Amino acid sequence: MPLGEDGDDTDSRKGSSSGNISLTHHGPRHWWSLPTPVRRLFDNFPLQTYAANELPQRAPTDRTQHLLYVFTTPEAARRGEPSFNPSCLKWQTYLKVLGIEHNTVRSNNHASPTGALPFVLPSASFPTALADVSLPIGSNKLQRWIRELKVSTQEPSDFRCDAYLALIDNRIRNAWLYTLYLQPTNFTAVAQRLYITPCSSNPLVRATIAQQLRSAAADELLKHTAVIDVESVYSDAQRAFAALSTLLGDSDNFFGADKPSLFDASVFAYTHLLLDEGMGWKEDRMSRGLKKYFNLVQHRERIVEVYFSKQSL
Repeated sequence: MPLGEDGDDTDSRKGSSSGNISLTHHGPRHWWSLPTPVRRLFDNFPLQTYAANELPQRAPTDRTQHLLYVFTTPEAARRGEPSFNPSCLKWQTYLKVLGIEHNTVRSNNHASPTGALPFVLPSASFPTALADVSLPIGSNKLQRWIRELKVSTQEPSDFRCDAYLALIDNRIRNAWLYTLYLQPTNFTAVAQRLYITPCSSNPLVRATIAQQLRSAAADELLKHTAVIDVESVYSDAQRAFAALSTLLGDSDNFFGADKPSLFDASVFAYTHLLLDEGMGWKEDRMSRGLKKYFNLVQHRERIVEVYFSKQSL
């Protein structure tokens, strides 16, 4: 217990400062009071708060550019190509839409301060209040960091936005988790190649990671149901795509915005990876369901062309 939080210790220190009573207080003791010998020990060794750890020595020393740490391959990182992880691709796309220049860096969850990707190591050339007190910046603080950069954003104010975001974060994400981690052929062909093999060459380590990934995906799907109903998972995602297609209509961007918003980036993060032939899907039921909605396919193609084509990279 910190000194001064209980009445006994506060009284004893007040008395000692005036020289009127002994350091040892003999009044009634509360049950939570520290024994006198322990209290004296803390007096001799006071609590000391150390400065935050510095970044690892392997962290880039050139801080002239914002660095976005994502799941990617070394070659794709050098070229700024889309991450193969939806959470990472969402923010990678949004930074590109806003014109926030950055380099992508290959990373994994173990290297993240929050235990998850993405995170940003801001450029020293663009100081912000958040960057002064929080390095690196996790995904839960990226919007605040963007606001502090005073970048012009155009986010939808439509009251329906949260409801449609829930479709993405729940129904589509659940189907993604099943497709990637629990569908056997996709797990072997896609998840193992992208998330497991790069981590270690040790078979036991790879087997452990594989089990952890599959268990985590199953646990996520079982949060709101007793069993995983595959048909329900896919049909829920299909209905979510149908709702998003209706919402988009004939517009280039959701909610009629002039340019893509964070909502558009959230949708693109899934549609691009489901339609990207480079992912190597073996069981493509989710992809085939998405292709029924031509405006969502076009929405994905426009973002790729404007922000991820060779001319824009």
